[in-house]
Amino acid sequence: MQVLHNRISNKELKERMLAETEPRTTISFYKYFTISEPQAFRDSLYQKFTELSVFGRVYIAKEGINAQISVPSSNVDALKTLLDDTDPALRNLRLNIALEDDGKSFWVLRMKLRERVVADGIEDETFDPSKTGEYLKAAEVNQMLDDPDTVFVDMRNHYEYEVGHFENAIEIPSDTFREQLPMAVDMLKDNKDKNIVMYCTGGIRCEKASAYMLHNGFNKVYHVEGGIIEYARKAKEKGLPIRFIGKNFVFDERMGERISEEVIAHCHQCGATCDSHTNCKNDGCHLLFIQCPSCAERFEGCCSDACSEEMKLPENEQRARRAGRENGAKIFNKSRYRLNDGLNITSLQSIK
Repeated sequence: MQVLHNRISNKELKERMLAETEPRTTISFYKYFTISEPQAFRDSLYQKFTELSVFGRVYIAKEGINAQISVPSSNVDALKTLLDDTDPALRNLRLNIALEDDGKSFWVLRMKLRERVVADGIEDETFDPSKTGEYLKAAEVNQMLDDPDTVFVDMRNHYEYEVGHFENAIEIPSDTFREQLPMAVDMLKDNKDKNIVMYCTGGIRCEKASAYMLHNGFNKVYHVEGGIIEYARKAKEKGLPIRFIGKNFVFDERMGERISEEVIAHCHQCGATCDSHTNCKNDGCHLLFIQCPSCAERFEGCCSDACSEEMKLPENEQRARRAGRENGAKIFNKSRYRLNDGLNITSLQSIK
């Protein structure tokens, strides 16, 4: 029986990918549709993607599919044909092509089954995710941005909003999409008769959010077709003004792609103008935060001297220290000032 998951080390896979001479194209796509047998669907798609040398992350649930992948550029058309032939719901599927990328963001294919393709926390059985708001194309987005009766709502996490967003867009300050949905309803409760425009990175979160807002009594709900990625691509193609300010955070090795020249964020350690996210290089931390080149040198790529010193310990001692720590995602949140509790660091260390 063919192996339906990877058994090669990450290090070897990355070396193989970097040794490739053919260019790769980074693509994201999603589709909400009913998958009656997710496991069988996953196994079949895994085999087909492997044949096309697809790398990346793919999540499959009964409600649909969500994918961030790279594929050899010569196989892009074959990928489109494959998706067309996989299920009628995937025919002529919109593929979001990365704006800034060398195709080296992924080096392994990981395809996982999930309860939901986007964790939303919705337990209301009367909620219908197919009843979504109206799509807005790039030109329509720009028109709506100038409408005083329109509210733009960013349905991404706080650290994504921090480095880039549409002009005057409202931030829903949260770490997770499941927290944001009820927060958005509450924050916008006095705007039910205004135009509500929701957006996210590639469209999957804001599409479901638009359905949730309609379900909760909002009357005029829209969402940006293809999210920030498609908006920026179409605006550039058509020569339209780009009204997104800063960088679009992406969930791969790049951690962001430049949309406009403005840099609106600051280094979390010294306050210098900077919008480059990084993970603390200490394997016992991996805190996600913004770090400028000067602080990266000063702290050796770490969030603090404590992490820098721990990283220099013998590997067996580092492993022993990591063993007793919680392995949850660690993200620096300026508003909550929540940081590396496992190392007893109460604040991100700054340069005095």
